[in-house]
Amino acid sequence: MQGFTLSPARLFGVLAVVVCGLFTAQVQADDTDHSLTVEKNTHAYVVNADGSFVLNVEMISRVNEERAIKLHAQRPLSFNRTLETLKVVEAYTQKASGRKIRVQPKQIKEQQERASADAPMFQDSRVKVVIFPDVAVGDRLVLRYQLQRNKPLFPQQFEDINIPDFYQTEQTSFSYDMPASMPLYADVKGYKASTPAAAPGRKIYHWEQLPSEKFRIENGAVAYSDYGQFMAVSTFADYKQFAQAYAARAQIEVTPAISKLAKELTNNLDTPRSKALALSDWVRKNIRYVAVYVGPGGVVPHPAQAVLDNRYGDCKDHVALLEALLKAVALESSPALINFGNAYTLPTVPTLGLLNHAITYVPSLDLYLDSTAAPIGAGYLPIPDLGKPVLLTQTGALERTPISQLGKVDNTLTFTVADNGGADFNHVSTVEGWGAEFNRFVFKSLPPADLKKLTQEILSMYGQSGNGEVVSDTLEGNAPIFKSTITGHTDNLVNLPGPTGVPTLTSLAGGISQNVFAFMAEKERTQNFTCLSGEIAERARFEFPKTVNILAVPKAVSLKSGGFDYQATYTQDGNSVVVTRSYQFAHTDAQCSAQDYVAMKPTIEGMVNDLKSQVIVQTL
Repeated sequence: MQGFTLSPARLFGVLAVVVCGLFTAQVQADDTDHSLTVEKNTHAYVVNADGSFVLNVEMISRVNEERAIKLHAQRPLSFNRTLETLKVVEAYTQKASGRKIRVQPKQIKEQQERASADAPMFQDSRVKVVIFPDVAVGDRLVLRYQLQRNKPLFPQQFEDINIPDFYQTEQTSFSYDMPASMPLYADVKGYKASTPAAAPGRKIYHWEQLPSEKFRIENGAVAYSDYGQFMAVSTFADYKQFAQAYAARAQIEVTPAISKLAKELTNNLDTPRSKALALSDWVRKNIRYVAVYVGPGGVVPHPAQAVLDNRYGDCKDHVALLEALLKAVALESSPALINFGNAYTLPTVPTLGLLNHAITYVPSLDLYLDSTAAPIGAGYLPIPDLGKPVLLTQTGALERTPISQLGKVDNTLTFTVADNGGADFNHVSTVEGWGAEFNRFVFKSLPPADLKKLTQEILSMYGQSGNGEVVSDTLEGNAPIFKSTITGHTDNLVNLPGPTGVPTLTSLAGGISQNVFAFMAEKERTQNFTCLSGEIAERARFEFPKTVNILAVPKAVSLKSGGFDYQATYTQDGNSVVVTRSYQFAHTDAQCSAQDYVAMKPTIEGMVNDLKSQVIVQTL
């Protein structure tokens, strides 16, 4: 299960996100990849009563374009060496003439699975890489292999989920040969079921994938499984039974050491909420995220005391230790299984495929905590946790995390323009809510050399050249407000002598323009997409020298629709111009629909036009 990762998203008040680049529109295109055709893809399971199984797979792919060779001339096959064995039955390259070039044993390499992007992974997962010889355009890659699961993750249970890729597919099928005593429940979309076949003591279920157009996943869109084809099967009758199976393998013991630590951390705190936040923050700051998937470690947490002793663990281990600490101060909690990707919908039948993360829920406080999210302070959730269905393993209830949380930004910016068009500037950003700790984390993570050149990189985003210095509040503690300041000089703010336009910048980073332009990442939308509520206020002052005449300022703007409330004013004060902007976005969910986007678009375009406005000046 996953830990927290940073990703470029609409992040209120996040200074460093600007260096990733402004969001730009992408053209609508069919992203079905024609470089490869999957001619046959069959998965045949034979499941035993204890939940173990044998899977036979046959895959035949045709290479249509040169670019597919690099990606598909070698096929990685993952397996868990403690729970599974994997055997390559047959593999060969079939030339266009029909000649077969077989994969030799030395062309099958076994290696450790790649480490995660954020942390080392101690796991039993291995990869057999099948390297096809002499692959050219027009060839077929034929692979047959057998995976044997010797020990199920959940005793006497079986579950599976399939979400198709975007290659052209001619024949894809799944069959499940089950003991007659094990009913198989299914939730499918885009697959056709055959009438189950019977054999002595067995029942065989079969599905064929139906042809379907798959269009490019749009920028910021929800998971394909939310709106496209998928097939989920499970012997669990419902999520409550699934939760019970998880809880049975996630027992918690409050040891004397855990009890002592919990009481020390909460000794001076007098409310249950303050205690819960303090314990979650301690785990977040002191238990390193490391994925430890050994044996059944994908679903079974390590003992809480072992996690405390080692000072590392994966998401389940974080939850286990936090649950024990909370219990030591008389606060009951439950692991909450959630999708940490962009899936906002779960199948009607429970599978592990989309429940890939665990967080903590404290029922008495109606409080969700994610102690693996190192950049997010306790009491807030990382963006991928918001508005998601969660399974509470202690009760089996399906609930939903909050759709929004406090996120306010206040930016002030002053330019003192020189006769040559350069300008000294001072940018102050004050962040309140979830972004406060996030910014502290970003600043802590930046190497000194990167922090030193950050101003140059920010200015370059606006076509400016210059330099400056970034300073901030203390990076320690949990203050709910965080302030950072950029002081510097840009060489080319105004192209004098003019007449010329001066961009009405009201922030350099983490502000209104970054959030508005993120909404414009797509010209049109057909898929639901994530949308983040928040509030930003900005004020900028442009102080021009006496040698410069202000010819015109933009008109005030007021836009209020589609969930947005946007206001902008422009006031001339002597030989200065003061610009104020306020932006609020509120939505009833953490995701917006394509229909929502239609309603939003006029306001978004109006905001973009205003953000591109200019003050017209000329040298006297």
